Amino acid sequence: MVIRENKSQLRNRFRQERKERFVEDSWNHILTATEMILATNIATYISYEFEPETKDLNQALIKSNKKVFLPRLLPNNDLEWVNWNGSQESLSLNGKVWEPVGPAISDVKLEVIIVPALHVDRDGNRLGQGGGSYDRALASSNAWKIALLHKGEITNEPLPVEPHDQKVSAAATPEIMVRF
Repeated sequence: MVIRENKSQLRNRFRQERKERFVEDSWNHILTATEMILATNIATYISYEFEPETKDLNQALIKSNKKVFLPRLLPNNDLEWVNWNGSQESLSLNGKVWEPVGPAISDVKLEVIIVPALHVDRDGNRLGQGGGSYDRALASSNAWKIALLHKGEITNEPLPVEPHDQKVSAAATPEIMVRF
């Protein structure tokens, strides 16, 4: 069955469904993935509202001596990466999103990028929030890309895909991790 709604309609529907069934949980099981164990430079994000909670995951990465990078949104909606030490004091609120302060690292070779998503289909197609920022960042990286999702957000139904959309390597719910 093909999803017949457009991306904007899907985002609205998926956000509402996520809000209605939101449960705080942990995604720390992804730390046992070989890609995570072998990586030194890992990009992640600070979750907000009903996104999968990243606080404990981010702290576990820092505690395990990984170099953690957070995205900062540029005026053109591209992302730049800033090394983060885990301190709340080194974050600044930009709308609803906490972003890192400090210099951007332009030459970092990210080995893993943890990305937000509303849904991922069985081919690894990711439906994000709609700004295209992560798609542009993922397009320029050879990193292993893993999307964090709530239970029920990995779908067998194909998501609408545009030429600029970037696939993820894996997706994780609190219960499972699926590789594509």
